[in-house]
Amino acid sequence: MEKLNSKLLPIICAALLTAVASAGWLNDIEARVSDLLYQKPGAISSDIVVIGIDSNTLNELGPLGSWARRDIATVIDRLNENPATRPAAIGIDLLFTGENPADAASDARLAEVAAQYGNVVVGSAVIMSDDDLKDLDTLWDKAYPLDAPYDALLAAADTGHICQPLGKDGIVRRQLLFVNIEGRGRLYSFARVLYEKWCRVKGITPNAPPQTKSNGLFPLSFTAKSYSDGVSFVDLLKGRARADVYGGKIVLIGSRAPGMGDEFLTALDRSDSVYGVDIHANAVQAFQENFFPRPLDKPLQAAILFVVCLLSAILFRNGKMKNVFGQWAIICIGWLIACVFAWRQGVILHAVWVPFGVSVVLVGSVAINYVTARAEKDLVTATFGRYVDPTIMNQLLDGGAKLDLGGTVRNIAVLFVDIRGFTTMSEQLPAPAVVEILNRYLTLTSDCIRRHHGTLDKFVGDCTMAFWNAPLTQEKPVHLACRAALDMINGSESLKAELKARYGREISFGIGIHWGNAVVGNIGNPFRMDYTAIGDTVNTAARLEANAHGGKIFISRAVADILGSQASVTSLGDSVKLKGKAAGFEVLILDSLNETEV
Repeated sequence: MEKLNSKLLPIICAALLTAVASAGWLNDIEARVSDLLYQKPGAISSDIVVIGIDSNTLNELGPLGSWARRDIATVIDRLNENPATRPAAIGIDLLFTGENPADAASDARLAEVAAQYGNVVVGSAVIMSDDDLKDLDTLWDKAYPLDAPYDALLAAADTGHICQPLGKDGIVRRQLLFVNIEGRGRLYSFARVLYEKWCRVKGITPNAPPQTKSNGLFPLSFTAKSYSDGVSFVDLLKGRARADVYGGKIVLIGSRAPGMGDEFLTALDRSDSVYGVDIHANAVQAFQENFFPRPLDKPLQAAILFVVCLLSAILFRNGKMKNVFGQWAIICIGWLIACVFAWRQGVILHAVWVPFGVSVVLVGSVAINYVTARAEKDLVTATFGRYVDPTIMNQLLDGGAKLDLGGTVRNIAVLFVDIRGFTTMSEQLPAPAVVEILNRYLTLTSDCIRRHHGTLDKFVGDCTMAFWNAPLTQEKPVHLACRAALDMINGSESLKAELKARYGREISFGIGIHWGNAVVGNIGNPFRMDYTAIGDTVNTAARLEANAHGGKIFISRAVADILGSQASVTSLGDSVKLKGKAAGFEVLILDSLNETEV
């Protein structure tokens, strides 16, 4: 079951992340990142220019409503007075709804020049209620009444809608190819009508409009915040600027003064507003360049996210942390690069989906790896700590040494200790008493070994084996082993007296210590391993113990030489014959150890 859950976890994780992204929970951050990633200033088309009704114009001419129709008619006339330098299209980004009875002459004049030159496009809008504006998702799927120019101007000039579709955060990222008008059908955008008029004059076949859904929305690739050439409307009106430099161009005239209600935040710059007339200019250039990136189908993007998250979960699960972080960075950066490349090819990818998904997988993997490592460390602490001195164990767990699979050859001090008279006693005492006595003796030997930083290898019946200088190299391992042995002898005296009083039996320790090379490591098979030591050094220590009398510590000459003058020893020469050892092998009794020098 645990193995099955391990296999299913990456799949479940990838599916959940895909569901979160597909549900739209990342839309806000997606929009912000996409703005930064995709929207970059570019080269402005030389065929597009904006003449701004700016602050200077309003300061000289007064409020817009008092002069707009009259003076705009004059500017149109000036721009068209020389047929050789006539603009291909003039777009007036203003609404002229309803006649002005107080100035019928201006109405008539504006309609007259628009009809005379045939290159004028004026703006229209739609009439919406407050309820319509509450639902930005379905806003443009509906048909609305047209807020059109007054009849004479509508008959004389072409018109296109000037509506600006805002995102939920108030940012302009898209444009409307058309709006649906009650009783009329589709009314194309101000920018599209201007572009097609320019194409007719230039004799160019217009690029196909972008493909949209029934709401007419398409993503706009912004080029610049301003298409103004620095010429103010009033300068052109007063003859302070030349009118013959716009031949064959698309000239847009619109508000470029603060406070006129035609300023918007765009994907190109969320901190500085762009005038509506410049947004239309951006759209015209997009039609010229025929660059309309389209989002990749959502199910396909969801499938990509699922696969990337699944592979990341598998990749991160067992990797080292430094490698995992590197892989995470490569995936995220690589995805962002792929998004930019796809954008340039006309395909929009969700820039945030993959980095978000992979980052969540990373955090989850780090957490799982931490919990797993902690559990493994606790297991090692609980298990290995029964055999190794806590100081050594902590160094191992902190990376102070490496326990290799298999074995390594190293010098170690090996100690064997056995209870003398235990077999006879076990035959004569009740089993519970035998177990109690054995446990108390083994506890004593274990405590002495751990106190002197030894590695407890094993218990074999009433025998205990331990060694020093492995798994970590130690300072004075022979001294530590001998000190542990002396403590065992000393500690057994009080226990021996207690057993004599309770059971009428005496038992004691026989101990053997030897120093030399041995193979130390994990020995066994993949299903059952022991961390132990093997070799002649181990066998020699065992035979020294087997020959040691109760209460005595038999050591080899190798041990005695290391102890030197710090130890008091009694040599038995070669009088003790050890199995497997040639004649002349010297055995010594360790009597005491100079405590101040150890």
